[in-house]
Amino acid sequence: MKVLVLTRYGRLGSSSRYRFYQYLPHLERQGMEFDIAPLLGDDYIPQIYSGHRVAVTDLLPRFWQRLSKLSQCRCYDLIWVEKEIFPYLPYWIERLWADSRVPYIVDYDDAAYHTYDLHSSWLVRLFLGKKIDGVMREAKVVVAGNSYIAERAAAAGAKRVEILPTVIDLDRYAPSLQVHNSLFTIGWIGAPVTTGYLRHVHGPLKEVCSEGDTAVIAVGASKISLEGVPLKIVEWSEESEVAEMQKFDVGIMPLPNSPWEVGKCGLKLIQYMGVALPVVASPIGVNSRIVEHGENGFLAETADEWIRAFHVLKANKALRRRMGAIGRAKVEKEYCLQVTVPAMSRLLREAASS
Repeated sequence: MKVLVLTRYGRLGSSSRYRFYQYLPHLERQGMEFDIAPLLGDDYIPQIYSGHRVAVTDLLPRFWQRLSKLSQCRCYDLIWVEKEIFPYLPYWIERLWADSRVPYIVDYDDAAYHTYDLHSSWLVRLFLGKKIDGVMREAKVVVAGNSYIAERAAAAGAKRVEILPTVIDLDRYAPSLQVHNSLFTIGWIGAPVTTGYLRHVHGPLKEVCSEGDTAVIAVGASKISLEGVPLKIVEWSEESEVAEMQKFDVGIMPLPNSPWEVGKCGLKLIQYMGVALPVVASPIGVNSRIVEHGENGFLAETADEWIRAFHVLKANKALRRRMGAIGRAKVEKEYCLQVTVPAMSRLLREAASS
């Protein structure tokens, strides 16, 4: 079975890495062959993660390379697509490949349709607002990272919708040794483009840090100043991310309540829980399913709720250990590659043969 894999990014792009690349070695051992063709390579990731748009002049040659690859699509049994084939081009161009008699499966780890239907430009909303619905409708299978995305796919008329959460590889994520930090350490992991989420909890962080024995670490963040918060920014790398999270006492995922955030898949929480940390998160979207309030962490909406959660965890190391163990067990049961590889293998084979 030969599969053409059309990811959005190279391996440095978190969505492509977790939804595609980490699966490939396991699927190859089952006899599948993959031809990987990212639209944007790793050289584009710093620009994208800094919030800067890729210039049209840079995209055009990448689109041409993808077009050349698609001209050979009859050589494959299946096309495995991340989000869409050609971003910001109309759906009728995507439809050309839907009619190629080579089935495709499309994967979403976020609400990509909001890129268009909530765009600030009315022209984009008019001409592209329903584009992703068309892509979903023509796919053999839509793989959705959560129920919010799955509901959109079903409403669009998708033939088959399957929910597979974004997961981690347990072989990479060892539980934290619960080092004796001299300071109670609150940790966050992300990318420069999402650093602004930390402002959502600036007040609670400032309050708990005012006691003088608390620190905050932000892995992968851009330069940000949070008055009254002793914030340490650590550069992200795939090789060091797990070791950096193992230094935390608690992992956080603050989010505003907006449609784009509702579509997120909660990867940060799964990463924290993978190293056996308690978590504190905004009760937005799938966060409310991942976090069992009072068991593996806390859901906090108001500033007072965030402050209360920090104080409870800060004062009780045994509770942190218990919550971390419960979180790790949940990841082992639901949110790890070891559980989802068989499901992904089945979906690919069934899509190719249908």
